[in-house]
Amino acid sequence: MSAYTIDRENNITVFTSSKGIEASGDETEIFSNPEDLAALADQWPGTRVVEIWNGLPGVEPVQRFTSRKVAVARIWKAIQHLKPGVGTPAQSVASNKTGANQKKKSRVPRPVSPLNTKTARVIALLKKPKGATLQVLMRATGWQAHSVRGFISGQLGKKMGLRVRSFRRNQERVYAIKG
Repeated sequence: MSAYTIDRENNITVFTSSKGIEASGDETEIFSNPEDLAALADQWPGTRVVEIWNGLPGVEPVQRFTSRKVAVARIWKAIQHLKPGVGTPAQSVASNKTGANQKKKSRVPRPVSPLNTKTARVIALLKKPKGATLQVLMRATGWQAHSVRGFISGQLGKKMGLRVRSFRRNQERVYAIKG
């Protein structure tokens, strides 16, 4: 039967014999079944359980678990694919504490030029002498009609304080910035 250790850095190691576990150090906690893992997890703060999960390879990182019982079950299932070697530690799963932060950093939006935003495109279209039809604004932004109207009212009118007039020309709705 395999035994597992987890150290203070949340590294999980699989062992095949108790000799290897004894040599692993005093700062490790030992478990060999889901019940032992649950007993250990009851003593840990919730953030450590999340860090352990997020440090496992091939798992989808989470912000939190619905319960500690769910967390323990998922961690136990995820570490079962580790195969013990002969005698000493077989495989170690190192905690990837920076993995979640690196993902978040990669999602940071690129700086956008103020001239290349949808807001700038809409304003440029509305400043044309004849204004812009609702259909033209929809094509320029990729938005639906209600989104364009909401943007004109909320962002341009209320937040930016621009005076946008609306009128009909040849059975089409046209918007223009007064000025």
